[in-house]
Amino acid sequence: MYRCAITSLALATTCVVAQAQQHRFFPANALRGELVVTQFPDALMNGKPARLAPGSRIKNDVNLWVPPAGLTGQKLIVHYTVESSGLIMDVWVLNPVELANKPWPTTPVESAMWQFNPGDQTWVKR
Repeated sequence: MYRCAITSLALATTCVVAQAQQHRFFPANALRGELVVTQFPDALMNGKPARLAPGSRIKNDVNLWVPPAGLTGQKLIVHYTVESSGLIMDVWVLNPVELANKPWPTTPVESAMWQFNPGDQTWVKR
């Protein structure tokens, strides 16, 4: 998804900063919420007890995988998906560009009532 020619540490840092300002493509079933990893795999999603699925993936704001235990106690605004059993599966920590993309549904009811445009990653309330 991201490509940078890295020839030095300075360029690598510049590449990562540039990536943080891009909007990633999220699936239509991704919801927005506040995640706090309490003690892996336990978490709070929007202040309610939740659990990360076995094999769940968390990507930081520059789209790099991060271990959930390293995020313990941090309040993070994220997009996330839930598997059929109700466990949190995919999590993306949002960068400033993505945070500015509003509205974004926070519940399955909202996403069912709104219309998603995957091309420009926007939601429209019907």
